[in-house]
Amino acid sequence: MELFRGVNVDWLRLKWAFLGFSLLFSVAGVIKMAMLWSATGSPVPLGVDFRGGTEVQVQFQQAPDINAIRQAMDAAGIRDAKIQPFNPGAGTNEVLISLPEELNEGALDAGRQQVVSALHAHYANQFTDSGVKVDVVGPTVGKQLEKQAGRAVLVSLLGMLVYLWFRFQLIYGVAAVVAVFHDTLITVGFFALTGQEISLTVIAAILTLVGYSMNDTIVVFDRIRENRGRYGHLDRRVINDAINQTLSRTLLTCGTTIMTVSFMYFLGGAGIHGFTFVLLIGILVGTYSSVAIAAPLLLWGRDKQPPPTGVMRATVASMPRSNV
Repeated sequence: MELFRGVNVDWLRLKWAFLGFSLLFSVAGVIKMAMLWSATGSPVPLGVDFRGGTEVQVQFQQAPDINAIRQAMDAAGIRDAKIQPFNPGAGTNEVLISLPEELNEGALDAGRQQVVSALHAHYANQFTDSGVKVDVVGPTVGKQLEKQAGRAVLVSLLGMLVYLWFRFQLIYGVAAVVAVFHDTLITVGFFALTGQEISLTVIAAILTLVGYSMNDTIVVFDRIRENRGRYGHLDRRVINDAINQTLSRTLLTCGTTIMTVSFMYFLGGAGIHGFTFVLLIGILVGTYSSVAIAAPLLLWGRDKQPPPTGVMRATVASMPRSNV
């Protein structure tokens, strides 16, 4: 299926506008992350998976009063607890209570007992122990998970760089990895700007985003390579033609994926909001970066390569054209 025929857009002419757009969101995200780092010691809000702490998910028989629950926590000596509706609008009457980070496992367990006891004392007739879900993560485990998540993202980028190096050329791999890093930076920056917490499911979504963005870039690069073999060189026309020729495929893939993820975001409940939020932002940014970041970087890298001189130039000129 082809949405557009005979498209002839000079995408590379817009590279400076694209660069300005990317810098705007990247710098805004980096500034916000720096502010959070200064205030909290972390560049992004971390979920209980990484910071350590206790989360108690409670289901009530009737719609709960958040202020009354906060007063119950204060009366029980639980200070600075984060209390918010869980999956609001779904009619489940659930509340998520997050306790601040504690220094040892014993304190975490004590915090859990305090929350359950306070709820029993004030809402004995509205919920039972079967309606309470408790997640406890120690600070040591949280730090280990944070390091492992960072390694997973870096290893995935390195692996894709090596793959593209052998599949195409090194400059293709560098351009694609820079584009994916751009996508990840902007997506994480949105989390910092909106104050949403990063959990293990969010890291899983970021890794999914890395694969999606890289696949989209490879499709464009593969067409660039085909056109380069046809014309015998790499220039603006070759790159623009490749983008225009794959535009229908790019928009169809992006549109259908966004439609599916949107349904998951609005109907899937709060438990997967972080996961689907990453995919919503990341798919849009990843599709954009394949055209606006990876392609101009490829042309820039070609321009930085010194032309052959002397005997080498004559040798290269006499060689048969390659499809690469």
